[in-house]
Amino acid sequence: MSASTVSSLPERALAIAQARRELIHGEADRSRSATRIEPWIVRSWQRCIEAGGQPQQRVSFNPVGQSVIRDVAERNRALVAAARPVIERVSRAIADTRYFAVLTDADGMVVDVGPLPDGTDTASRHARNIARVGVDLSERAVGTSAISTALAEQESVWLHRGEHFFEDTSVYSCAGAPLFGLQGDCIGMLDLTGVQVVERPELRHLAMLSARSIENMLVLNEPCELRLHLSWPGCPSSEATEGLLCVDANGNVTGANAAARQMLHQPLARSQHALHCNDLFALPLNMLFDAARRGDAMLEVPLWSGLRVQVQPRRGGKGSRGAAPEAQPRLRDVETALIRKAVTDARGNVAEAARTLGISRATVYRKLWRGRPSGATD
Repeated sequence: MSASTVSSLPERALAIAQARRELIHGEADRSRSATRIEPWIVRSWQRCIEAGGQPQQRVSFNPVGQSVIRDVAERNRALVAAARPVIERVSRAIADTRYFAVLTDADGMVVDVGPLPDGTDTASRHARNIARVGVDLSERAVGTSAISTALAEQESVWLHRGEHFFEDTSVYSCAGAPLFGLQGDCIGMLDLTGVQVVERPELRHLAMLSARSIENMLVLNEPCELRLHLSWPGCPSSEATEGLLCVDANGNVTGANAAARQMLHQPLARSQHALHCNDLFALPLNMLFDAARRGDAMLEVPLWSGLRVQVQPRRGGKGSRGAAPEAQPRLRDVETALIRKAVTDARGNVAEAARTLGISRATVYRKLWRGRPSGATD
């Protein structure tokens, strides 16, 4: 690329070109704008170089056999079902921009695509190259892209043209956001891509919100006995902020969305010990089931941390596993819940709570300690 060509580029493209010369081609001049390239792009470039990649080498988008397509569809049935209505909604939002949606699994394999825009023969060919179920769009296959960086960094990203490592993929501009499953593990990503289009970095926000919508759909589609909708008291709930928990008949938490994991500060990574409702809520489990049976609008529930959340318990759908416990709450559980509520109403003043209940302060401490789950600490 000649100096006159570079000088005619817009500032953004100039920064990308300068970064490529410094970081990919090894030029020593670091007085220009390479630092404006996002660090996660630099990390991806470095991985491509370490893997032996050269920017000018050809990127092949190989044909995909029917057996591969069937296998990909079968393995990602739940993800595609949750994402399909969201992709339809996103496709309406980007219909006039010549961008389109691509859904991949955690390995960067395409599992679903949205409608492709009309375009030139060249643009349509580039779009069809990547918009096929079963195509491998991982970093090992196509180098730096929104797909590979979103999966590697596990955060939303935006890449424009020359920020892709290989020259063959520099026709694309794309936003990407990772998707997290019921246990909090990365299960794929949502990509919004355009071919030879105007840069639209605001699509990063749309991709991120849409990814959260897909995660919520996964929770809502999951068979469970009880589904808890969480929000902070006094804060209006929305799709982006509402916490969702799936609970089985024994009170074990079987899944959650990102908002719930953040609100409760409880990662649900697969581990030896299941997370139980009693580990989260200072309220007997049966009270949540009873509220769901009665159709109560909202409960204000204390957490062991001292915080309170609003919980709307709802019975699970037809696919629910097991049966809800029909036994009435144990007397000691109801007693503990009432004592805890009195302490909370007294703003932590145990003496005042004891006077209200007509019992001694020592009794309050003894019964509250008895109601704590094993391993709980102040």
